[in-house]
Amino acid sequence: MPLYFLQKKEIINNNFKEIVICFIVDEKSGFMKDIYSLNYKSVLNLMETQVAIKFVKDTFQKELVKKLKLLRVTAPLFVLSNSGLNDNLSGVETPVSFTIKNKNIEIIHSLAKWKRMALGKYNFEPETGLYTDMNAIRKDEQLDCIHSLYVDQWDWERVILKEQRNLKYLKKIVRLIYKAVISLENKVSKKYPSLKIELPKDIYFISTKELEEKYPSLSSKEREDAICREKKAVFLYQIGYPLKNGLPHDSRAADYDDWNLNGDILLYNEMYDMAFEISSMGIRVDENSLVDQLKYKNELYKLENDYCQNIINKKLPYTIGGGIGQSRLCMYFLKKAHIGEVQVSYWDKEEIEKLKEVGIELL
Repeated sequence: MPLYFLQKKEIINNNFKEIVICFIVDEKSGFMKDIYSLNYKSVLNLMETQVAIKFVKDTFQKELVKKLKLLRVTAPLFVLSNSGLNDNLSGVETPVSFTIKNKNIEIIHSLAKWKRMALGKYNFEPETGLYTDMNAIRKDEQLDCIHSLYVDQWDWERVILKEQRNLKYLKKIVRLIYKAVISLENKVSKKYPSLKIELPKDIYFISTKELEEKYPSLSSKEREDAICREKKAVFLYQIGYPLKNGLPHDSRAADYDDWNLNGDILLYNEMYDMAFEISSMGIRVDENSLVDQLKYKNELYKLENDYCQNIINKKLPYTIGGGIGQSRLCMYFLKKAHIGEVQVSYWDKEEIEKLKEVGIELL
């Protein structure tokens, strides 16, 4: 039974109609039904799980820092609404906001833009960068066993040279991150033999155009599932511009990733027989790709904000960066069926009780 159905949304924004294809989990026929029929039993109990979560997070963080030469910095939980620093994600979501001293404040969606500004402020050298623990609230998230209102990830960013803005360099960084994932796999398997996972030695690279050509009759999400079923670890790149079918593989914000130089790290989730995204990342827009992408989405008005002006006037460094889901990694390596088993968030009382009946105890 397929886990997803296709929902088409029409978004009217400044007299521009954007068709966004969203993959929404249907609670009656999708994840929730499947999770109730998994015959699932957690390998670790609640206390063991808490210990293992810390082990996974501490271990991966050390490996990531070492591989990418990152320095930990303190980051904001909220920013001014008119700063242009918040991540607009696909453009559909609205941030949690409040007002203080007549100023509109937004809880961050991610730190994609703030990190680039911070790299310039702290004068980081090329081939070095920063990372931070990013915590956010995404109130428009469709809740299911892998999506939560609460987002926790490692946000990282590195300074690069203009000439490094190419696919070769992007793939180099992806391979370094994947090496950190493999190192984590080895250490988790050694400490918890019952959680052994066998990932391929190398990650497989494929563009969204190549993926569409390989599986022309499948939807975008079904293509991801199919390639991950075959390759187990995949970097799917060039997400944003429309494909041969006239639709983008997925909708992306126009003002941070360069759509020709971005992508997602996907692992095969055997429990659900599906692609499991652990990271979205990319080389960030420069003064040219920013204008091209904003023009495509009819969002040139964003060029007026300080962040975009700093890019246009070359006041910010060229960078590469992304986010790596902490709970996603914990779910994957601890073989958990529900994201609520590795993080504390909001779930309906009725759902909590139903999940408990089938052996899934949320934190």
